[in-house]
Amino acid sequence: MPELNAWAKNNRSMKTHNRRSFLRGLGLSGAALPFLAGLPGLRGKESAGPMQRLVIMFSPNGTLPNQYWPNPGENGLSLKPIMKPLEPFKDRLLTLKGVHNRIRGDGDNHMRGISCLLTAKELHRGNIQGGSHTPAGWASGISIDQEIRNHLQSQDSTRTRFGSLEFGVAVPNRADPWTRMSYAGSNKPLAPIDDPYRMLQKMYGRLKDRDSVVSILDDVSEDLKKVAGRLGQEDRSLLEEHLALVRQVEQDLKRAKDSSDNQHAEPELDPEIELVNDNTPQISRMQIDLLVNGFANDMMRVASLQFMRSVGQARMRWLDIEEGHHSLSHKPDKDAKAQQKLLKINTWFAGELAYLCKRLEETPEPGGDGNMLDHTTIVWLNELGKGNNHTLDNIPFTIIGGGLGFKMGRFLDMKGSPHNRLLLSLAHGFGHTIEKFGNPRLCGGGPLDLG
Repeated sequence: MPELNAWAKNNRSMKTHNRRSFLRGLGLSGAALPFLAGLPGLRGKESAGPMQRLVIMFSPNGTLPNQYWPNPGENGLSLKPIMKPLEPFKDRLLTLKGVHNRIRGDGDNHMRGISCLLTAKELHRGNIQGGSHTPAGWASGISIDQEIRNHLQSQDSTRTRFGSLEFGVAVPNRADPWTRMSYAGSNKPLAPIDDPYRMLQKMYGRLKDRDSVVSILDDVSEDLKKVAGRLGQEDRSLLEEHLALVRQVEQDLKRAKDSSDNQHAEPELDPEIELVNDNTPQISRMQIDLLVNGFANDMMRVASLQFMRSVGQARMRWLDIEEGHHSLSHKPDKDAKAQQKLLKINTWFAGELAYLCKRLEETPEPGGDGNMLDHTTIVWLNELGKGNNHTLDNIPFTIIGGGLGFKMGRFLDMKGSPHNRLLLSLAHGFGHTIEKFGNPRLCGGGPLDLG
């Protein structure tokens, strides 16, 4: 076999920095390494077990309970209208009712909804005034996605280049407890990257001036041609998929830029109410494609995908909706027109989740059996149970995919369990057997039994 495959076969336990040194020894530029370092034949490390990945997907402003919670049926779950886009995946779906966010303290329910959603711990006192009588600051603890990330990064067999990547879609350029759900620790919010251009640059580097959108592949094409002939069939196929994805994203970014140049500028409005660009659906798909590609290339095992923000006033004109999302969510249940618009909005989010599932399912598991959805657990959540009453009870948690040993294809009523216990279940699924997470007083009973 060529020298590259022989090296990979005889050095499965070699650490990442030695692998990179070897690749550089072939005369490759540093810009080529992100395309190669995650290929199964070149990972240079033995997996401790089947691959496990986590995606946290957030959408804001509550749901419509009567249109969301599925009914158990003779042939599995009977999905309500919001969940209909997930019909192809209903056998791999676990929907949980009766999981409550019991975190109280300073801040309003939107603040505590999103910033305590993954931390399960109180907000610090601060000076950001929301809709409550007490202002608040950032969350006082780490979020579960980062807790799991750190656990995986602590082991050679599961360590990756980034550990986690935080993707955003139409998240406004501001920093407050309504815009952050991931925290590296107390008072350490992580900003999602909501620009595919910037995310592509972070993942692969060397992207040139944005106005010209010069291809990062221009810098590495010769290197990759040189090494492609030395790869095994699986690695070569995966590399070709990586290249095609990056080229497609570059083309999509160029088209989006050209299209936006021909549209009128947005009117001047209150800067506290963000306008969502009409390219948001395309940006969402680009971000999802990049997320899947990062997983396929083993750049990270944990990702978050945040749509908009809590109290977000996105105007979803691609759905023929001109009103802001948050304003619509405050309308009473008897307002049939508002209910129909909210149904369209929440169904759109479910459709984006379905696209993520489809992309994972159609991608073979690199170096393993089945497809990537078999080894990826997605948690779709919201900061409120219902928008017009701001409840933190019955937070809509939907889990899709596999890899953590949960029994899927079910609807479960957890009868008022604090969401701390669900976050413990996620950690335990990754072999991180912590006994408490977030506020320890809300962890009684330990992880929820989802097996």
